[in-house]
Amino acid sequence: MTVYLTAAEAAARLGVSRQTLYAYVSRGLIEAHPTADPRVRAYAAEAVARLAAARHRGRRPREVARATLDWGLPVMETAVTLIRDGRLFYRGIDAVMLAETAALEEVAALLWDLPQAAAFGPDMPRTEPRGGDLLGAFAAATEDDPTATWQQDPDRLAAGSGALVRLLGACLTGGAPDAAPLHRQCAEAWGLDPAGADALRRALVLCADHELNASGFTARCVASAGASLRAAVIGGLAALSGSRHGGMTARVETLWDSLDEADLAASLRGQLAGRARLPGFGHPLYPAGDPRAAALLAPLLAEDPRLRAFTATAEALTGAKPALDFALVALRRRLRLRRGSAFGLFALGRSVGWIAQGLEQRQAGGLIRPRAVYVGPEP
Repeated sequence: MTVYLTAAEAAARLGVSRQTLYAYVSRGLIEAHPTADPRVRAYAAEAVARLAAARHRGRRPREVARATLDWGLPVMETAVTLIRDGRLFYRGIDAVMLAETAALEEVAALLWDLPQAAAFGPDMPRTEPRGGDLLGAFAAATEDDPTATWQQDPDRLAAGSGALVRLLGACLTGGAPDAAPLHRQCAEAWGLDPAGADALRRALVLCADHELNASGFTARCVASAGASLRAAVIGGLAALSGSRHGGMTARVETLWDSLDEADLAASLRGQLAGRARLPGFGHPLYPAGDPRAAALLAPLLAEDPRLRAFTATAEALTGAKPALDFALVALRRRLRLRRGSAFGLFALGRSVGWIAQGLEQRQAGGLIRPRAVYVGPEP
């Protein structure tokens, strides 16, 4: 039977203040469980013990180095994105609220702290993308100079950044860069009605940034080396393609294909055999559920009983709620888009965040260059 502790007891065992305990909860390091009193939360004694052991290990230099890069405590200052208490904020504004009405272009101007009119004006990029994979097509269609480190004029830098996003959108749709909002360009290319276009808009906004995830951190590292923002976006795309990041959408697609709708529970139990969790379910930073996924899935769940059955069965078996990757695939399937579009939408939305991370890293200065803990044979 699980033993629960009060906040005071948990803080005492960790050797921290209650305020620090609450900070651990907001970072997803420990879960606060509801009690009969809605004002009081409880903490599993076993989870407290694990966190205490991790903090003890973290006092040793080698463990600090290892833990910092594995869902560790914050290691860099940022004013771009905040994840706290199960919510996501872009420069202090709730991302889910922004997604109700804002377009990706508005969110880009907010995250970049650059003028939107200059970033997404009527002038179009001179080059057009050719065929190929998203990363290759984008690399071939873009140039370093418009976003190189020597480019300091805010309007020209904004225009260069906006051109990068527009060109990535053109790579995704197969069309030419256009002045229309990106979600409308995608909707027109894919034959969607206004409701479908609005769903794309919401998805792009919710994908825009997510703090120091693997691709965001990669973009910052590239920018810290003095490379162009184009190079930072290319680095972000490469990292996003990994199966533990945006490439998770492909794993969700495979999971979905394998399901037997006549016996969802048996199908999902088979998928769980030998693995810790289902692809697309659970997120360490959102113990109570990914708010981005919840916002995207709400209208889809209301319309699709099969999707309701799938998510309900998966949650019952795993205790985990859908994450963004699952929601993007659910949206892709609902809108009958071609396979791979979930990843494409993720990349297009997140390109805004990669540029924001790169711009902030330029302002911060310095080269991101951590030291390694050598464990090989001694010389």
